[in-house]
Amino acid sequence: MKVLKFGGTSVGKPERMRHIAQLINNSDKQVVVLSALSGTTNSLVNIANHLTYGRNKEALEEIEQLRKHYEAFIKELYKQDKTYQKGLQIVSAHFGFIETIIEMEGAGFTLKKERELLAQGELLSTKLFQNYLNEVNVPAVLLSALDFMRIDEYNEPRLGVIEQKLKEIIARYPQDTLFITQGYICKNANNEVDNLKRGGSDFTASLLGAALRAAEIQIWTDIDGMHNNDPRIVEKTFPIAELSFEEAAELAYFGAKILHPATIHPAKKYNIPVRLKNTMQPEAEGTIIRNIPDEEEQVKAVAAKDGIVAIKIKSSRMLLAYGFLRKIFEVFEQYKTPIDMITTSEVAVSITIDDDTFLHEITEEIKKIATIEVDENQSIVCVVGYFPFNRGGLAVEVFEAVKGIPVHMISYGASSHNISLLIDTQDKEAFLTALNNNLFLK
Repeated sequence: MKVLKFGGTSVGKPERMRHIAQLINNSDKQVVVLSALSGTTNSLVNIANHLTYGRNKEALEEIEQLRKHYEAFIKELYKQDKTYQKGLQIVSAHFGFIETIIEMEGAGFTLKKERELLAQGELLSTKLFQNYLNEVNVPAVLLSALDFMRIDEYNEPRLGVIEQKLKEIIARYPQDTLFITQGYICKNANNEVDNLKRGGSDFTASLLGAALRAAEIQIWTDIDGMHNNDPRIVEKTFPIAELSFEEAAELAYFGAKILHPATIHPAKKYNIPVRLKNTMQPEAEGTIIRNIPDEEEQVKAVAAKDGIVAIKIKSSRMLLAYGFLRKIFEVFEQYKTPIDMITTSEVAVSITIDDDTFLHEITEEIKKIATIEVDENQSIVCVVGYFPFNRGGLAVEVFEAVKGIPVHMISYGASSHNISLLIDTQDKEAFLTALNNNLFLK
């Protein structure tokens, strides 16, 4: 069994959806996970925002625009009248459901309704795709992710429940080899429609791969594997042939957009290889992520994460006092704000966060026990590879590569796979280019 995930750009145009049908049309037993058509989730989020603020007219206008997009999509996708008419029925049913959300007078637009609204994109894409497979005589079973994907009250996946339910459902189809299901959507602890947040289709694929003990998880996107640097910013990047689970997890968390950060853990738990492939260039090798032993020192890749806030906390009187750091961390825990980086000195501790939702509340709390400085518009650059602590050389090369560009914080030693550096976002392009030129293009 293999699990294949195709993202929004991979199914975003009729010719690409047809191309996917060719890619999966073989004898392997497969579960295919689809995202919503590209642009759909953004439109549904806009519709939800309109409804939240009572802008029903604007919501209806956006719904109508999205409906026309789908009607044009299926007109081009299907060649037979029978499957085209079926496609029209699918579109009509889902957009009818969306419109009923607006028509419910007096009930208000609740979070429950918003989640049901956001689920429509994946439900549409999978039904339309299965209908196309019927047209080209490729037998496939459509599975509803809402029948087996479960999260708990903390929004964490219930892998044991997912495994049990999924295996029970697939066992009903002993003769079938191709299964289609939705990424992103699930049911929560209250048995309500919910989701795995943005990028959650990757996470779905990894969870299903773990639940089924798959031979491989494939993530198909519009780029040929994970690159050594950001190809949107830096010239002369190249795909990485192989990464360890640890290296891939660092890159995904610190900004490599090709892979959702949560994807690695379920695959690593059961040692299931994750392969990153390009839908537009299926012949390209892509990147394989698997359990590989650390051997020689090397730099594999660089990634950058924007939207970082640096918080410097100073207290000459209390920093070394017993319990001071605990008090600091309790503030962040109180406001459910994760910390990315941390460095300390005798009189100061510097912390970075990537969620500024409660920045004002956090700073006000900390001001009660220390002085505080806040720097916004920061970026964390993560250099990933193998940096064993008992050898020297590579870390020096990293710092030499970017001399002349100010670095505000350095995190080195917590992991043998990561050196993190905090810089002003305005310096990011120069910083990434310097690393590329000095570490990879020599």
